[in-house]
Amino acid sequence: MLPNISDSQLKAAASESMDAFFTLITDTILEAIGGELNAQTMQQLNSEQITLLGYRMLREEVMDGGFIQLIHNGLGPFIFLNPFAKAIRLWGDDIETEGTSVLHDFSKLIYKGRKLFEQHAEALTAPCTDEEFMALFEQYPDFDDLDDTFIETEEDITTLISYYVDKHINDFVAIA
Repeated sequence: MLPNISDSQLKAAASESMDAFFTLITDTILEAIGGELNAQTMQQLNSEQITLLGYRMLREEVMDGGFIQLIHNGLGPFIFLNPFAKAIRLWGDDIETEGTSVLHDFSKLIYKGRKLFEQHAEALTAPCTDEEFMALFEQYPDFDDLDDTFIETEEDITTLISYYVDKHINDFVAIA
């Protein structure tokens, strides 16, 4: 399903910022599926749209509470056990110029996160109190480097993903 979006909305968001463009596209897709990405609504989307919404969810979780929060909130399997990292790498192959590898580096970061997820998934997904949850950050410091790297590069990652979406807009939305 390609939700409709007006050309004037796209132009206004793009002229404001890449972040505004990214938000407009992802909000439009989410609105078309009732606001929630789940097994049922995923069937309405193509792989490009699912990857984009996956990045949005990853970005929101990691910026709010790091990869530990992402895993604890149940997104570990979706991000780490699906071809999300490969899709991001392929997007990078499509758009990145010589000498830049931001999306390739992000893909590698996801693969590092997968190794940690596979090692610690049971402990990180177990029900716990708020206090026990906060203690996870001290118990699993290996995630700190992943969090820091993502936070330092998030703006560049989001910009390049937005550029990819713009270049392939007809895979994400229908322009009315």
